[in-house]
Amino acid sequence: MANTCNWDSIDVHLLRVLHILLTECSVSRTARRLNQSQPAISTALRRLRDLTGDPLLVRSKNGMTPTERGVALLEPVKQALASIEAIVVSQTRFDPASSRRVFNVATPDYLDPALLGRILARFHSLAPQAQIIFHSFSPEQDFAGLLADGALDVVIGNWPHPPEQLRLSPLFEDEVVCMMREGHPLAGRPLTMKHYLDAEHLAPTPYAVGQRGVVDLHLARERLKRNVVAWVPYFSLAPYMLMESDMLFTCPRAFAEHFARLLPVSLARSPIEYPPMAFYLLWHDRAHYADDCRWFREQIIAVARGSMSPPSRTLPATPTDFRMPA
Repeated sequence: MANTCNWDSIDVHLLRVLHILLTECSVSRTARRLNQSQPAISTALRRLRDLTGDPLLVRSKNGMTPTERGVALLEPVKQALASIEAIVVSQTRFDPASSRRVFNVATPDYLDPALLGRILARFHSLAPQAQIIFHSFSPEQDFAGLLADGALDVVIGNWPHPPEQLRLSPLFEDEVVCMMREGHPLAGRPLTMKHYLDAEHLAPTPYAVGQRGVVDLHLARERLKRNVVAWVPYFSLAPYMLMESDMLFTCPRAFAEHFARLLPVSLARSPIEYPPMAFYLLWHDRAHYADDCRWFREQIIAVARGSMSPPSRTLPATPTDFRMPA
């Protein structure tokens, strides 16, 4: 019998037929197990004989018996089917309770620290043996490449134009407010446009030379300019610097409320109608279908979407001639 083996002619169905034929040594029993007709199995056997150049099964006094070639093929065929099954079927489901996996998430430093604490608490309660690493970095870094390489699992961000090749899930929106020390001359009363623009401001250091932040970009579009007298590289330093000066710091409300619970600082609504800060979760296609990564994303989304309750502090009202962010 000529050996006419053609890889393009081998499919999973033929491998399954061959495996059962070699274990059952019977065309009829193979047909019943595969819920097919005997002629269909006989046709498949002829194809297998043509492909292997061997009879595979021959008649004996007890029915049929595998040839030497057939016996030699049994284990490789079994392994091949197991490998194919591993490709198309998840063999083990992710178990957070027993996992020791290390998850990596990057966030901007103006995210509410309490939110990160709630994410950590939920994560640790469900996956007590796993670890989570929070990375802080700027949008100027190649976070898309880090996600593609697997160095990061997810990124929490709010940049206007995230990379289109990344998957995105909205988390929450946050209002822009002003923070100042409790004894500030403007504390406890509504801020007017003039008060706000004339006051001394502390601002986050731009990520690149010549680049302006979202607050100053918005003011520029409105043909307005505030009086920035100092720049700070980390948002978490700003509340402490405010206690020693009469500067204002414009920032997300959740961030400001966190520090207002800890330090003698006050919050006020901004007289400028800044657009709300929309935060979202980013990840790469490489991790989209993985059970562990999907579980991790679900925990962050559940905490973030459940954390944004109505304002817990009453902010001084703004004069009626200025509209406020929703």
